[in-house]
Amino acid sequence: MTTFKDRLKLGRDARKACPRSSQHELGNIDRDPVSLIESSSEGRVKSLVELRYGRMLVSPFTFYRGNALLQAHDLAGTPNMGMTFPICGDCHLMNFGGFATPERNLLFSVNDFDEVHPGPWEWDLKRLVASFAVAARDLRHGPSVEEQVCRAVVASYQKSMAICATQSALGIWYDSITYEDMLEQAKSKATIEQVERSMQKAERRTHAELLPKMTEVDEHGHLSIRDDLPEIFHLHHATSLLDLGDDLKTAHSWQSIYDTFMRDYRTTLAGDRRELLARFEVQDMAFKVVGVGSVGSRCLVALLTDNQQHPLFLQFKEARPSVLARYVKVKAKARHNGQRVVEGQRLMQSASDLFLGWTSGPNGRHFYVRQLRDMKVSAELETFDAETFTAYARVCAQALAGAHAKASGRAAEISGYIGNSDTLVDALLRYAKNYTDQNEQDFERFQHACRKGRLIARSEADFAADHLP
Repeated sequence: MTTFKDRLKLGRDARKACPRSSQHELGNIDRDPVSLIESSSEGRVKSLVELRYGRMLVSPFTFYRGNALLQAHDLAGTPNMGMTFPICGDCHLMNFGGFATPERNLLFSVNDFDEVHPGPWEWDLKRLVASFAVAARDLRHGPSVEEQVCRAVVASYQKSMAICATQSALGIWYDSITYEDMLEQAKSKATIEQVERSMQKAERRTHAELLPKMTEVDEHGHLSIRDDLPEIFHLHHATSLLDLGDDLKTAHSWQSIYDTFMRDYRTTLAGDRRELLARFEVQDMAFKVVGVGSVGSRCLVALLTDNQQHPLFLQFKEARPSVLARYVKVKAKARHNGQRVVEGQRLMQSASDLFLGWTSGPNGRHFYVRQLRDMKVSAELETFDAETFTAYARVCAQALAGAHAKASGRAAEISGYIGNSDTLVDALLRYAKNYTDQNEQDFERFQHACRKGRLIARSEADFAADHLP
């Protein structure tokens, strides 16, 4: 039987083939970033690709968030210790946040799994630490804060993984980060206030609170989702932004699409949740644009109500192949991309959405399903001072270490590789700083492509102006 010390030694021995100091390397950066960006837009709604580029054009940070494929390409050329298991795949600092468990407890963790796929754990950690460097520079915190938050990320991951290495399998499985834990760890008044505000905001972000913001009642008393271009629009209205030949637009009605979704979706839920879902009746469905990197992929929101007219919003989000798929030899176990996302989320989170499941839509497109917005809350980086920003860096890294430990069952090997010194901290600080420089160069080339017309970028205001009365 392999002992705890044996597993630590396996991790330490991996340094021979992959020295920790080599983790500073940037990888495959001799490429045309614009071509990779174009390839990541294939298969998306064409008109919304212009909005995606518009959002990426806002800053180097939104550019970084908007194209995980580019860094995945680069990371494929970097050294790793040779351990592969399901990782997040798009592990930047805005893909963490608060969410409600089925028991209505508020937890903090990784909360975006669109790109989940087997891969080296180093790729997640490198994307996370680089995202903090990019954001710190974008928000003009200064070089000292940039270094501080990057060191905090790696040191926190190191410490948290060492703790995970000593825990039992069930201990790791049940472990979670609550907002009460974050309050106890907060070191400054400003950080405590930020956590308290997030808790209060999450408690308000319910389906009932969302109802008047997203819906309207017609003269017949029928409840429907309100169009709000370019964010929300109905598939078959004159204001639809779908391409003429899109399979969602050519479908007979939104009801037929919903029925197609529900046929397979119900089978992915546990029996008690199927029973709960049966107590709701669908009222309307519309297209919803989400995020930065996801813009142009198909996402629909269905409004359902129970017999007392209390709402439930379900989000059906297209599950495209992971950006990691072309860069790693190990294949995902699930052939259905919606199943890949759901199983990855269930594996990496300590608790998951009550209605999390997967399905297929018209023409066999893959989708996964979850509640829209229910008690979900993200960081408001613009309001963070240096201490709060660093505290956020620590908790993101703690959450990532827990997710990796849970997904892999190999915390001791990872901890053995990292060790107790600052060797990996120093290497990934160097990586983050250099990749932030690389990101700025790529952003400049992206801006040039937009100015020269190779890429078309449009803002929300541009789309809204097209439909002014």
